[in-house]
Amino acid sequence: MPFFSDIAREKKCRFFLDPIPKGSHVLEVGCGFKWVGEYLKAKGHQNYIGLDLFPPADIVGNIKDWRTLGLREESFDFIVAFEVLEHEPCAKECFDLLKPGGKLLATSPVPSMDWVMKTFELCGLNQPRTSPHDHLVDFRTVSHFELTSYRRIAGLSQWGIFTRQPRS
Repeated sequence: MPFFSDIAREKKCRFFLDPIPKGSHVLEVGCGFKWVGEYLKAKGHQNYIGLDLFPPADIVGNIKDWRTLGLREESFDFIVAFEVLEHEPCAKECFDLLKPGGKLLATSPVPSMDWVMKTFELCGLNQPRTSPHDHLVDFRTVSHFELTSYRRIAGLSQWGIFTRQPRS
């Protein structure tokens, strides 16, 4: 794993994952090789589902097709979307899948600084992208949620905890 990716993973575990109460229902969108699920299961969590376009995901498919993939509306306490929203605009789908009061835990490059992240990737300091960043968004403008925690990491990455509000 590239140097910066290792550091980021450790910090994500402490900031996002460690506070998740055991017994919570967690969906990870863009789970890749399911390191989040492995981490949570090692901490005693039992209700994790990984979703991705490719195996070894628990559910293989696109979050846009959540209904046909057998996922139920308002069935998750937490959705983890690390480095996903810049690839697929899926805030509405996450809103639909979260219980009221549920949380979307997300990371993404700061839109104006994505060029630096790309340079780090080319130098082997950060993991390579799996697809273009066609949907970069400033987390402070994401609709459907209340942004309850926002951090900019080294001016390059944004970390957000979004809380799903009841439908109005």
